[in-house]
Amino acid sequence: MFPGASTDRGHADFVVVGAPLDVSTTFQPGTRFGPDEIRKFARTFDDYDHRTGQYFSDCSVHDHGDVYAWDDAEEYVEYLEGVVTDVVWDDALPLLLGGEHTVTGAAVRATDPDVFVCLDAHLDLREEYDGNPLSHATVTRHVLDVADEAIILGARTGSEEEWERAAKSDVTVVPPEDVADWQPDFDGTAYLSVDIDGADPAFAPGTGTMEPFGLSPREMRDVVRDVAETTDVVGFDVVEVNDRDDGQAASLAGKLLREFVFSHAGTTD
Repeated sequence: MFPGASTDRGHADFVVVGAPLDVSTTFQPGTRFGPDEIRKFARTFDDYDHRTGQYFSDCSVHDHGDVYAWDDAEEYVEYLEGVVTDVVWDDALPLLLGGEHTVTGAAVRATDPDVFVCLDAHLDLREEYDGNPLSHATVTRHVLDVADEAIILGARTGSEEEWERAAKSDVTVVPPEDVADWQPDFDGTAYLSVDIDGADPAFAPGTGTMEPFGLSPREMRDVVRDVAETTDVVGFDVVEVNDRDDGQAASLAGKLLREFVFSHAGTTD
């Protein structure tokens, strides 16, 4: 259980769902361990948040546990969509723990946002990767089948074809050096996805495809707070954490999830 996520499902405002899919992860696999790593390293955090004056255990969070993953990504994502849809139908906000970034597609389909906001080193706008049209490197392209707009914060690499796709009017790319000055300015509902590789690997090496010259934890924290506080957010995830560091990536992921909950809960009190 995610520490402090002790509210009964029927009374929860937020529901944590683990999605340990790990079938298309490139370079360093291990995202199947991500949800457990995030829960483990969140145990060190104090329940009380001085900034907001809230206790995490009072924020009505429930942990559904992990949705066991198997090798067929298409079937798994479809099944996961149903699990997240149940959360939405229960009038709760889903908090997805990955797992590879492919799982985000399930949550986006279940929540149907107008805008997809993503912290990510990569554009993830490929049509396929290594012949796989459902690779984690294609997730933002699939998301745009649902959302009207994608805002990718911290992206610093992609293929030539991806950058051409990113130049279209439904995609906004904010480079790492401009993220600190970015503020949410859009209409409609939003889904916030955090690929932990958006952080510079000096801060979060426990991820599959590290990319230098990235974001600091504070820059990511500020984006999470701003989006949670100022927009109609319908879902959140943090993905691409693995077990190949000493807990830096998992600790950051767990802290960002808590920042999201504290910030969003504060807008609904």
